[in-house]
Amino acid sequence: MRTTFFPRRQAVAGAFVAFLASAAFAAHAGVVAKVDGIEITDEDVQVALEDLGPSLPPQVQGPQRDAYIIEYLIDLKLVAKKADQDRLGATPDAVRRLAYYKDKILMEALLGKATKDGVTEAAMRKVYDEAKAGQPPEEEVSARHILVESEDDAKAALKRVKGGEDFAKVADAVSKDPGSKGGDLGWFSKDRMVPEFADAAFKLKKGDISEPVKSQFGWHIIKLEDRRTKPFPDFDEVKPQLTQYVGQKVQTELIMKLREGAKVERTAAPAAAPAPAAPAAPK
Repeated sequence: MRTTFFPRRQAVAGAFVAFLASAAFAAHAGVVAKVDGIEITDEDVQVALEDLGPSLPPQVQGPQRDAYIIEYLIDLKLVAKKADQDRLGATPDAVRRLAYYKDKILMEALLGKATKDGVTEAAMRKVYDEAKAGQPPEEEVSARHILVESEDDAKAALKRVKGGEDFAKVADAVSKDPGSKGGDLGWFSKDRMVPEFADAAFKLKKGDISEPVKSQFGWHIIKLEDRRTKPFPDFDEVKPQLTQYVGQKVQTELIMKLREGAKVERTAAPAAAPAPAAPAAPK
């Protein structure tokens, strides 16, 4: 649940500007405000910003954003103090919610620490090396093509390139594929193309040009530029994905270990399993 700003926020817009002008914004100098002697620090501002950031108006940025947060924290301290005086924190609902958010904060702290400790270069390298070793060799080709609407147009284009005209220039002149400059499709594996195109392309030798090939997109003339075994991505290229994967793995392993050492008793009946799908009627 996200906390929202109080309605008086618009009324203090002018106070924000005055605050900025008079204080030269001391958000990074420790104590940024006091409410009845209770200090609000720049660390408090950061915590509130992490909580409220997504709900802030997008046009509020930089020092204005921090001033906005400070005004919210001032209201928060005042309202929380009054609620405490009225003993609202002792109600059953408040006690339950406080216990829940305490558990949540502690969980996030522990998982965050485990992730920080566990996501190491060595751990990511291990996952990377295992994935690389487990990838079977896969062939890729690099090709150009000319895409036209009819077989006659394809034959005309083929005649031009076999007559000595540059394939890329003919592709730029007549091809209906705007996404491939000079007809260049780059490197691709067989499963990335429609079957008719892929079968024709992978049968060619380097430098060969195909006869007209029909697919659902039209008629193609294909020139095979080169072929290779598909390379595995570099470590740095996939490092963000490795960081996320290893972090999730560390967290999952920690939770499973804690579950194994705990006695968990469920008093609620488990949800019913979904009904199996009806078998297909025989043909």
